[in-house]
Amino acid sequence: MTARQPPILAAGALCWRLVGGTARVLVVHRGDRADISLPKGKVDPGETLPETAVREILEETGLGITLGAPLGTVEYVLPGGRDKVVHYWSTEIDEHALELATFTSNAEIAALEWLPLDKARKRLTYPHDVDIIDRFAARLADGRARTFALITVRHGKAVAPTAWDGPDASRPLMQRGVDQSASIAPGIAAYAPRKIISSTAARCLATVAPLAQLTSLDIRPKENISQDSFELGRTAVTKMVSRRLAKRKTAVLCSHGPVIPQILSELVRLTDTAPTAALREAASLATGEFSVAHISLENPRGGIVAIETHSSGLA
Repeated sequence: MTARQPPILAAGALCWRLVGGTARVLVVHRGDRADISLPKGKVDPGETLPETAVREILEETGLGITLGAPLGTVEYVLPGGRDKVVHYWSTEIDEHALELATFTSNAEIAALEWLPLDKARKRLTYPHDVDIIDRFAARLADGRARTFALITVRHGKAVAPTAWDGPDASRPLMQRGVDQSASIAPGIAAYAPRKIISSTAARCLATVAPLAQLTSLDIRPKENISQDSFELGRTAVTKMVSRRLAKRKTAVLCSHGPVIPQILSELVRLTDTAPTAALREAASLATGEFSVAHISLENPRGGIVAIETHSSGLA
């Protein structure tokens, strides 16, 4: 019996903007398939899903985007019988992004069109694309379409404590950890963080170094989210999470296995969010993984809009 092939993974985004107070979404006319759909594309080897979404939107529409909250997945079977799973995010497009966009009609994408939600539902070829429109429309109606994110990162794979003679905080990354750090940097950058905060441990600082280089942001070392502070009972997670909610700007916190559950627990408490399986997964990150909690810009204390967790793109 032939083993079933794993699904093809793809990622895309529902691009939206307000025109005269009415939401319009971007659809693409695919010349090679003669259909109308949402922009998306397959994951390249080594990519994280958020990285794929940003790259594909740029390639298909010419738009440089910042990912907002995820809109879930759609699954369907390709003509050859193989399953395909597409992950979608929302992304608001401002006038500056429109001015910078460079789209040229080609064999794959014949044209772009901005449509009101009702017209998009009627014009889209596939019912699963309409499902994504409906998910976004519900979020828009609830006043939760605009979000910022708190991105929690667990440092990459480090040299084991038993193999290191120096202080725990000085333990470096192994090569696997270095590779993980480089792999996740573009995925985290897809959310356009405004600040990078890290434990003072060498393994955390090294983990976000590729992200800092990619985004041209400085790393802000903080002793109070280090493992040493955790073991001494001196973490100041409540104050830090509360400050990030008040700032309403996307930020990265790179920390340790024992500290990350504290960060997520405080975020859940301060936003009055009901615990879910996705939140538990986000609090239990393996080395080199990151979670993204999306929070409403209009009401940061009104519950987490969405949570997602990602691994590096390494095999």
